Amino acid sequence: MQNIVLTEKIQELFHILHDWYWLPALLLYIGVISTLLIENRNPSKTMAWVLVIVFLPVFGLILYYFFGQKFSKVKKMKRINQRQAVRLKKEWERLNPIMEELIHDIRDDIGDLSRVFTFLKNERLSSPTMNNTVKLLVNGEEKFAYFIEALAAAKHSIHLEYYIFEPDNIGLQILNILESKANEGIAVRLVVDSFGSPALVRYMKCAKSNIQFKAFLPVTFSSLANSNYRNHRKVAVIDGEVGFIGGINISDRYINDPKNDNSVYWRDTSIRIEGMAINMLQVGFWHSWNQADGEPFMLEKGYLKEPRQYQDSKEDAAVAFVSSDPASKGPFNMEAILIALGEADTKIQLCTPYYIPSDELASVLVIAASSGVEVELMIPAESDSYFVHHASFSFLKPLLERGVKVYLYNKGFMHAKTITVDGKLAFVGTVNLDIRSFYINYEVAAVVSDQKLCIEMEQQFEIDKLSCDLLTLDLWQSRPGWKRGIDSVCRLLAPLL
Repeated sequence: MQNIVLTEKIQELFHILHDWYWLPALLLYIGVISTLLIENRNPSKTMAWVLVIVFLPVFGLILYYFFGQKFSKVKKMKRINQRQAVRLKKEWERLNPIMEELIHDIRDDIGDLSRVFTFLKNERLSSPTMNNTVKLLVNGEEKFAYFIEALAAAKHSIHLEYYIFEPDNIGLQILNILESKANEGIAVRLVVDSFGSPALVRYMKCAKSNIQFKAFLPVTFSSLANSNYRNHRKVAVIDGEVGFIGGINISDRYINDPKNDNSVYWRDTSIRIEGMAINMLQVGFWHSWNQADGEPFMLEKGYLKEPRQYQDSKEDAAVAFVSSDPASKGPFNMEAILIALGEADTKIQLCTPYYIPSDELASVLVIAASSGVEVELMIPAESDSYFVHHASFSFLKPLLERGVKVYLYNKGFMHAKTITVDGKLAFVGTVNLDIRSFYINYEVAAVVSDQKLCIEMEQQFEIDKLSCDLLTLDLWQSRPGWKRGIDSVCRLLAPLL
């Protein structure tokens, strides 16, 4: 009898669920959409997520859980690092008059473009520095030669932070150097993104190594909601004396070996920096190391260059750094770029593998072109992402209509992330001109005022144009209708790419 009653209750429950299953689903949908609205995000991004959630039942909610929730940043600062943070704050306040003087001298050289350095100082992102030497490194062939030389010469410390570090030929060569240096007693710290470098993470778990290794934001069940936020930086600091920054990861694919007929030609850019700017790059690594919960260390002698008397020299590069992450007060990299582009007077040249602009960036480019500034944008003719490629093309028509010259690089894959303005100011770093770099990833770029570097970058841009097709408005409009239709559909997802 009891079994019959239990069976009847179970059947009754199934009937209720069958008739009212939509109610909890509706409440869940209302809750998620209400959360999106309450968070006051960018309207385009909010609308994109609402469309995904509504038109992809269940699957849309899963996507939102993995990739749509706001980043919850948990700081794991140990007591020694808290003391260090207080020390850095006091040092910043002490150096404020010196920074003002430096910005005044930079303004004498580049005029209102110096406002970028003022912005970085006011937001406490980076002190402006002089007395720097900056060398342009085109492609992995140039970068790795200087990089390995600097690693081999290290005497005190090696700090590396990379999105992709693969244990392939070049990766193992570098790992062997790092291990040798660590065995000598040199402090070797390596941070890699757990999503970008899964093979290295597995390799280091099995290796018996003296390298201090950390995987940044490891994806676990408890951190699935933050899995969309990645450390996209590519930074190296050796002995507090030499630094590298740019788009080149540690992987064989970045070396264009003529013996490998099957490899795609990889066009990329990094720079090598020596001088007082290395202190700012070192502090940036220190913050990343802390967030990765690395064993704390003090920024003391050996890690930072000793302050020395500022000497005015027009041959010395002015350098600062702009970093941003998903928990930043604002999209600092985008804001610094907007300031520079807004002050352009004659020419803007931009290289990016992914062009999914914010409304602000798209507006400043068309305004600059319409006001007489020569604006040139270089992107790959073929992307490594189908959706990004088509979404990018949907954003090109307004540029073409307003006189922006768009070049499609067809020699291989254009992966460089560079900007030059008026031959006076340059950005070189990890920042793509897309929503992901501006709002979602951990990114960093060097801001450089150096005539020699800017001339070399402009010359390289002209060389790269020889491997490009110029996209005109007529060519864009002559593309098959179905391709333009796909562009428009992919554009709807642009805020999420």
